[in-house]
Amino acid sequence: MRLLIAATNQNKVRESRQLLDGIRLELATLENWPAVRAPDETGRTFEENARAKALYYAAATGELTVAEDSGLEIDALDGAPGVESARYGGEQTTYLTKFALIYDALRAKRAMESPARFVCALALARDGRVLFETRGTVEGRVAAAPKGTGGFGYDPIFFYPPYGCTLGEATEEEKSAVSHRGNAFRALRRFLQAFDSEGRLEKP
Repeated sequence: MRLLIAATNQNKVRESRQLLDGIRLELATLENWPAVRAPDETGRTFEENARAKALYYAAATGELTVAEDSGLEIDALDGAPGVESARYGGEQTTYLTKFALIYDALRAKRAMESPARFVCALALARDGRVLFETRGTVEGRVAAAPKGTGGFGYDPIFFYPPYGCTLGEATEEEKSAVSHRGNAFRALRRFLQAFDSEGRLEKP
């Protein structure tokens, strides 16, 4: 029995593989289906996008499929960049440009170091049905300045107070222990233990 990790971002694929290491399912990626194109992400919430992607890729491949949608919500920016995190400032902009745009917006509001959170909505689908959904978050604030070269995406500007550093400065193990994606995939691991050896759900 296989589980398709339906992500096009290779950093997310790598993290997801690590977080699911040891489960009783063979892990597959979209590299096995090069002809399947990514769907448009038109949902207004992380949950809508995760659900739509999981159902789309499950239908396109016939596989048990997990998909997620994640991003950074900044309170002072009314939740932006939110579901537009990957496209903030334009799909082709670098994260350094995105950081600069965020800091400009926060300075304009006189709200530097605003409370913020990472959100990961995750959905598992098969045969036209969503079998499981969850949401993982991690609370923190926008860092005074980008720091760290670890992680990816917005990690260098997300300050996590219990660690006293950004997630870009944290080790991979430290980040996985508290991250939004880590929390969501740990919930998925617990759910997948309901599968028997033939890949059927023990409970409908």
